Amino acid sequence: MAKYDKADLERRMAGAVESLKGDLSGLRTGRANVALLDPVVVEVYGSMMPLNQVATVSTPEPRMLSVQVWDKANVTAVEKGIAHANLGLNPMIDGQTLRLPLPDLTEDRRKDLAKLAGKYAEGAKIAIRNVRRDGMEALKEDERKKEISEDDRKKLETEVQTTTDRYIAEVDSAAEAKEKEILQR
Repeated sequence: MAKYDKADLERRMAGAVESLKGDLSGLRTGRANVALLDPVVVEVYGSMMPLNQVATVSTPEPRMLSVQVWDKANVTAVEKGIAHANLGLNPMIDGQTLRLPLPDLTEDRRKDLAKLAGKYAEGAKIAIRNVRRDGMEALKEDERKKEISEDDRKKLETEVQTTTDRYIAEVDSAAEAKEKEILQR
């Protein structure tokens, strides 16, 4: 039974890219983005729940987030959850709605966020290279077991490298776009 599985390698590399995109969407750029509140958990009904399970988050304005809490009894818990997430946001309560104006980012904070985006991208690249290494080892194992020829192994190694390069380029372009978005005023 051959160990090399191209579909599995593609799936794992695509997963690394998707994970990066999720991480990048959580970085604050000065523009309102509902993903900014993804890390917020709220203590309601005696347990910890993600914010999106107790409220609807929207962006009514480019620099404002709105959190519509479904149960009036949970408004204070949601406010506490947002405060504990250390996002630098100060909620203003308006009935069952919390308004979260986004403060301007300082130049230093923008540079820090751009560095963080680069760090996330490097983590995704490492994950992709680890998947490539697994694929290369599987090919060598298949050749050693005489399941594929040396020529097939070399051809498939080139295919694995091409796939790796494609996903690394995708990571680079996602990180570059995010850094540009963060640094622009």
